[in-house]
Amino acid sequence: MCTLSLSVTYLCYSLLGGSGSLQFPLALQESPGAAAEPPPSPPPPSLLPPPVRLGAPSQPPASPPLDNASRGEPPEPPEQPAAPGTDGWGLPSGGGGARDAWLRTPLVPSEMITAQSALPEREAQESSTTDEDLAGRRAANGSSERGGAVSTPDYGEKKLPQALIIGVKKGGTRALLEAIRVHPDVRAVGVEPHFFDRNYEKGLEWYRNVMPKTLDGQITMEKTPSYFVTNEAPKRIHSMAKDIKLIVVVRNPVTRAISDYTQTLSKKPEIPTFEVLAFKNRTLGLIDASWSAIRIGIYALHLENWLQYFPLSQILFVSGERLIVDPAGEMAKVQDFLGLKRVVTEKHFYFNKTKGFPCLKKPEDSSAPRCLGKSKGRTHPRIDPDVIHRLRKFYKPFNMMFYQMTGQDFQWEQEEGDK
Repeated sequence: MCTLSLSVTYLCYSLLGGSGSLQFPLALQESPGAAAEPPPSPPPPSLLPPPVRLGAPSQPPASPPLDNASRGEPPEPPEQPAAPGTDGWGLPSGGGGARDAWLRTPLVPSEMITAQSALPEREAQESSTTDEDLAGRRAANGSSERGGAVSTPDYGEKKLPQALIIGVKKGGTRALLEAIRVHPDVRAVGVEPHFFDRNYEKGLEWYRNVMPKTLDGQITMEKTPSYFVTNEAPKRIHSMAKDIKLIVVVRNPVTRAISDYTQTLSKKPEIPTFEVLAFKNRTLGLIDASWSAIRIGIYALHLENWLQYFPLSQILFVSGERLIVDPAGEMAKVQDFLGLKRVVTEKHFYFNKTKGFPCLKKPEDSSAPRCLGKSKGRTHPRIDPDVIHRLRKFYKPFNMMFYQMTGQDFQWEQEEGDK
């Protein structure tokens, strides 16, 4: 039987092999502390698990798998995960609790920010970030790097970041970045530099020049969600700063995959249906774990790579779901993790009924909108319930291992009623 002292890679392969049934080992009943120890050996060059079979005996797929072009995705380099782009609070509306409280709390007209005045769409760049693109976007955003606050004087110095938002795509990283930029002691570049996955050959001086100027006591940050699934990123980041703080925004992997597909579909409406892309063979129930929308959600597999270089004490996991229903609560954790005073609180948020997620209230000293743009909160296409059920079964053992590794229960199975 597998134990937590073995690598997650070995565990994942054992889960996906044999008879093909997803029976999770009893080792998950061990204490969370055991998961904090780094695996004894580095993972193989490719951590991609083989396709998962749910149900009937294994046999070859009835049709060849779709390539990236058929899925509307750019081609991937060998053994490199597809580079995800920006994401935000694009989760379905509904629920209660804090959300209902916001709905009952009227705002004065000066605080209201409508969806029509939302921030321009900030989608992922399909090609590598260039110096010209970074410079142009910074100029378009004005001299303020806090996204709507009054312009900051051009003094201080550019520093390498002390904290990074490293993932995940369609989890809520854009929303988190916009909220933390409200803090006066945080300066963050608005665009995704993609340094540790696409632009590493340009060197640290290029990376430093991308950053905003900061004063003593201010934290420099950036966010690029594709870092979390890039095999080389942990080693590269560790070589730059061993004590850097890392933030990962995670979300129910089934919902995340559908949101990922929805974003691609909005750009390439000719791509196949979600059901076609999610399976190697729909009849046999063979999940296509090579599809990036599925692969990104195997969080335990990717986290193992980071634990080779960083202790859990340097990684904060933010719930994308709680970032919607209780943004102030999640931001309190983020500010504590970064060693900051709790400046971003309940008074900074209101629930936008039109968009279906929280927005930042308009700063008194600026007319700039603070609600995420039209690319966030898209309506998901209807997915066959049987496909949803199969994906939940696929992700459940990986979710359980992720809970054990992090010491946190994100309750994704409870939310979906899959107990």
